[in-house]
Amino acid sequence: MDQATGLQQATDPTFQQLSEEVVHEMERLHVPGVAIGVAHADAEYMAGFGVTNVDHPLPVDADTLFQIGSTTKTVTGTVAMRLVEAGKLDLDAPIRTYLPQLRLASEEAAAHVTLRHLFTHTGGWVGDYFDDLGNGDDALAKITERMADLPQLTPLGSIWTYNNSGFYLAGRVIEKVTGKPYETVVQELVFDPLDMKMSFFFAADAITYRVAAGHHSSFQQDEPNVQIAHPWALARTAHPAGGIISTVRDQLRYARFQMDDGEQGATTRLLTLETMALMQSPLVPAANGEFMGITWFVHETAGTRILRHGGATNGQMSAFVMVPSRHFAITVLTNANRGDELHQKITRRALELYMGISETPPTTLDLPTEQLVPYTGCYDSAMSMYELSLRDGGLIAQAKYKGGFPDKDSPAPTAPTAFRLAVCGEDQVIALDPPFQDVRGEFLRDPDGRIAWFRIGGRVHARQG
Repeated sequence: MDQATGLQQATDPTFQQLSEEVVHEMERLHVPGVAIGVAHADAEYMAGFGVTNVDHPLPVDADTLFQIGSTTKTVTGTVAMRLVEAGKLDLDAPIRTYLPQLRLASEEAAAHVTLRHLFTHTGGWVGDYFDDLGNGDDALAKITERMADLPQLTPLGSIWTYNNSGFYLAGRVIEKVTGKPYETVVQELVFDPLDMKMSFFFAADAITYRVAAGHHSSFQQDEPNVQIAHPWALARTAHPAGGIISTVRDQLRYARFQMDDGEQGATTRLLTLETMALMQSPLVPAANGEFMGITWFVHETAGTRILRHGGATNGQMSAFVMVPSRHFAITVLTNANRGDELHQKITRRALELYMGISETPPTTLDLPTEQLVPYTGCYDSAMSMYELSLRDGGLIAQAKYKGGFPDKDSPAPTAPTAFRLAVCGEDQVIALDPPFQDVRGEFLRDPDGRIAWFRIGGRVHARQG
């Protein structure tokens, strides 16, 4: 449907208001297509706006397929916890219990890493490693063997840093204990019981339906230059970390399950109350005051626990936010690299409109230059580098991208212009300029009190020199 049709379908006044803001953000950020779904108490609202593909446009609707990216990780965690309850897995057993030949750069990590480490992103090795090793059933076996070459950045269990490659291990463990391909197990333990008929992993399964293509556009507002992102499909090796293709309708089915204490419908229980509570509990401190549960980001605002995840693939960005105690969920699927700016604003606005939950932005501090100097320098990670310097008495950050996604040999995307950082707490900063506006960052210190890491975008970047 076109944008006007999407607005016409938004008959609920609150959803109508939210939809109007979606259209405004699409136009501002040059996002070609958006699908949005809201579950609130017993009601559900869904709409699509814009088009699937700027070169071959079809209207987006609630049944248009998008890549949901890393929200897939919560499905991988749900599958694993079903196998834990079945007695086939132990959350705290060494991974070598299931993969005896596991090798990592750190023998200490290889010997002691558990599923709990994987699902809370505390493995400590380089997490942003992507490689297309073919479409065969041996894809996860191959990539987990290659993980032996990934540098160990921090000791096992010591620092939270987002880790995609840990989910390759989790997916391979699921295959070993079930004797089936990872995708088959997800189908049997999640998609089928939740009646998620429009959720897939493979392009061959999705291609007969209406499918959104990813897009890249310039960060310059006056020169959007929107282009189709290639390739479309993710490598099979990445499936446990971010491979699901789905619709907002199916995502709301998944949200209902996650909010209904592990029940599907009135009679079927897929997970116990205890397991659901564990998955949604704040287990490990993450970034910027959030916590990590079993695959879920967890934080509290005004005494209300909010769970979230989201994803980024090649030109597609998604958001998934739940407030289980109040039976509220929203999912936003977009087909552009600037979709993350859109869905962050829309999910925040939805929490305000439906829940009355408004997160107060942090107070920025006007520090003298001499207190900012210690933060300057170069901070490096596998796929990006940040150079922090001083300009006009304030902190300036320049991102530099290295490439490596969706494949290890993919070229680096164009980086946006430098942006201002403001200190908002001890070793805490917030970005002031688009497209990073409101993104939080923090500096982590070593035992001697020296700044060792800059954590932004969920990744730790090591200070150089």
